[in-house]
Amino acid sequence: MTTPAADFIDRTLQMEASEERASADAERIGGGLRFYGASVGAVRGAVRDARRRHPELTHDEVTALASELWSVPVFERRLAAVVLLQGQVPTLLVSDFTRLEQLLRSAGVRELIDPLMTDVALPLLDRLDGVEATRARRIVGRWEIEGLMHGGSRG
Repeated sequence: MTTPAADFIDRTLQMEASEERASADAERIGGGLRFYGASVGAVRGAVRDARRRHPELTHDEVTALASELWSVPVFERRLAAVVLLQGQVPTLLVSDFTRLEQLLRSAGVRELIDPLMTDVALPLLDRLDGVEATRARRIVGRWEIEGLMHGGSRG
């Protein structure tokens, strides 16, 4: 069962689909993902509209929505999860690094890894201090050693 917000985003992305763009993106990005062929602007707009339709979503519901979108191996759905998390950075917690790590490990393509690191994980790390920052730095350090930060893990 999917949530209304995920259904809305998925339906919107499919309505914005272009077979030509899907083919071109599949060839350019690859990674074993499927592609609807929606533009980055359409992805951003779908997420923005979903947040307007569902302003009641709590931190946990938004992060669960990101995981729900990510669970289907469609590039635009996964990009929507990234966009959703980009807008959530001010409310993310050190415990969200576990979810980010799961997303990074399964991203498989630089077009998802880079914005997750640059626009979500690193700004979250910068916000933390004390014990939380130490814990988060240890996690991110492990990612760097394993090559996750540089697109090294493909899965």
